[in-house]
Amino acid sequence: MKNRKHINLKTIFSLTLVLGLLFSCERDLSDEAVFATFPNTADIFTDSPVSLTDEFFISFDPAFGANPEAFGTDDDVAFAGNSSIRIDVPAANDPNGSFVGGIFLDRGEGRDLTGYTALSFWAKGSITANIGLVGFGTDFDENKFAVERSNIQLSTDWRKYIVPIPDPSKLVQEKGMFIFSAGGLDVVDSVPNGNEIGFTFWIDELKFENLGTIAQLRPSIFAGEDLTEQGFVGSTRSITDLEATFNAPTGEDITVGAAPRYFDFSSSDTDVAFVDELGLIQIVGEGTTTITGQLNGVLAKGSLNLEVLGTFVGADTPPIRDPADVISIFSDAYNSVTNLNLAVFNNDDIQIQTQNFNGDQIVTYENLIFVGLGWDGTNDVSAMTHLHVDVQLVSSTSPALTVELIDFGANNSEGGGDDTGGGFVVASSELTEGAWVGVDIPINAFTQATGGGFSGSPNLNNIARVVLVSNGSSFIVDNIYFYRE
Repeated sequence: MKNRKHINLKTIFSLTLVLGLLFSCERDLSDEAVFATFPNTADIFTDSPVSLTDEFFISFDPAFGANPEAFGTDDDVAFAGNSSIRIDVPAANDPNGSFVGGIFLDRGEGRDLTGYTALSFWAKGSITANIGLVGFGTDFDENKFAVERSNIQLSTDWRKYIVPIPDPSKLVQEKGMFIFSAGGLDVVDSVPNGNEIGFTFWIDELKFENLGTIAQLRPSIFAGEDLTEQGFVGSTRSITDLEATFNAPTGEDITVGAAPRYFDFSSSDTDVAFVDELGLIQIVGEGTTTITGQLNGVLAKGSLNLEVLGTFVGADTPPIRDPADVISIFSDAYNSVTNLNLAVFNNDDIQIQTQNFNGDQIVTYENLIFVGLGWDGTNDVSAMTHLHVDVQLVSSTSPALTVELIDFGANNSEGGGDDTGGGFVVASSELTEGAWVGVDIPINAFTQATGGGFSGSPNLNNIARVVLVSNGSSFIVDNIYFYRE
């Protein structure tokens, strides 16, 4: 589970010296040469957009549920001056879109924000509710230096909010002035977030500031954990959960998610793996290496100790089929479901790792007891004949695997009394350590009772979960899809 025109950034410089006559020899730049800078305008919106065009707001795509009509200005409500930004958050069931969000874009050359330490604004709500995310650095292009703060709590009184800048020195030419998203459903996971009714909130005095009281930078990668994993030559692995925590002027700690380009990553053995500027670990050789990171000179908490075993052999490429004959859940061979979550629910001590091999993503589940794969919406698979899953047993003394389907019923939502489910037990004799096995399950073979209390033989019109159940065995999984013979 990520189309706009690409804008090439220009590097502009000027010489303060007047060049004399040119001779045949080549001259170096004078030490007095000065590089041009970009505007350092701090204000984004006071009573009106500042140094922005009238089309400064760009909504998220309505095809994904955004309501582009819910954004405007209000001349009757303001923290200071005569006007504010008014955002009417839609209810979860609004036919015009279940959330509102987008970016404020500087359509010029961008701004020099190196002299500021935070984005700040004043906001209030018609009710006490959450804004799902606010931030800056997203330009719907490369999003090089995106920063997001999640779930800020609104009050019905005006309050000031800040989003710290992880490393201001990076922002020499930034176009993404502001990003926000709010709705009755969480935009990422489509789960209730407390905003099941619509509401209104206002934003005013939106600007960048130099707040000298932001201190105690504490960066982290991998959510601050020291991980140990195995990998294979030729694969990639993303550095995840990149965050920076600051102590704010109010005394509270504020944590923001930061783009990989804010960090400087290191590998203890670059002959084994190195990290590119996008935070992708490129595995190039056998051996062991440790991946660490720094942000603005501060060592990040968290690391990855990576043992590279050799070259990985992927599962067989799925056959070419008519798209009408396939409903893909997890496969790079077909167009798959939207916003797949590889672990909607799972046992606490499971370890989940995704890797990419030449464009083919796989997922490893270590110490698998149960894990549910979920996605946006439901799928009618009643016309399909089989569910296919490619699995490779990694380790187990007595391997076991059950595949379950869960149908959300006619209400297309979890719960409500009309959900059904059923399982299929994969024969342990089929599971061979270190070898891929393609399991093809007849669509009507999910007759076993499930661990979640379903009696078997689920309805097939509203399938919303594929569940894998085991006894602590470890598996690599690829190519989960329904098909019709």
